[in-house]
Amino acid sequence: MKNNTDLLINVNPKSMFSESIKNIRTNLQFSAVDKKLKVILNTSPEAGDGKSFISANLAAAYAQEGKKVLIIDCDLRRGREHAIFGVENPTDGGYSNLILNYKEEIKMSRYIISTKVKNIDLIPTGPTPPNPIELLSSRSNGELLETLKKHYDVIILDCPPVLGISDTSILLKYSDANLVVVSSGKTQFELLERTKKVFETANSKITGVVINKANVRKNGYYSYYTNDYYTSESK
Repeated sequence: MKNNTDLLINVNPKSMFSESIKNIRTNLQFSAVDKKLKVILNTSPEAGDGKSFISANLAAAYAQEGKKVLIIDCDLRRGREHAIFGVENPTDGGYSNLILNYKEEIKMSRYIISTKVKNIDLIPTGPTPPNPIELLSSRSNGELLETLKKHYDVIILDCPPVLGISDTSILLKYSDANLVVVSSGKTQFELLERTKKVFETANSKITGVVINKANVRKNGYYSYYTNDYYTSESK
């Protein structure tokens, strides 16, 4: 795998961005004091906010702690985690095929890719199915996720943007924490309000908001996290 600059936390582990991602990891752990944090769902209001970029770097932050991490690319329509990690998105494998073919005795190694980043495995999207919503809401998907939880310390669900399609809403029932990635100078407050309503309709809550693409000191990316939807505190 080439030295992919999307994985900034590995390329420059002492940068301001890397420290920000580590703070997200720490704050998530504090948010889960009274419960076990196993599945982290990551989404955004709309495309282009950087949710896959944040998901990959957050996975790397947990991996650096020695955690065994699995990223599932749940964006069955436009997933890009395979590109970030420099692996193939197989037409006969991936998440869509794994759900479709899941049985207790299934050979999981056919669908799970060991990346070249230590402690991180990936399930790419696989081929785009004609019915993503039906596939994600299936009993097989629920049973599959329960099985995967037994084998990993942390599972990150890189989900589609929450507005416009229902895919992410379906997956909220499986997550222990929910992050929403927004773009500095791009995401409008009205979109955040609509995103919040989607979570409320699904009887779920936003654990934190990550502000991506904020220019700090005229260089690099900087993200910050808040456990309150309406206020933000830079870390």
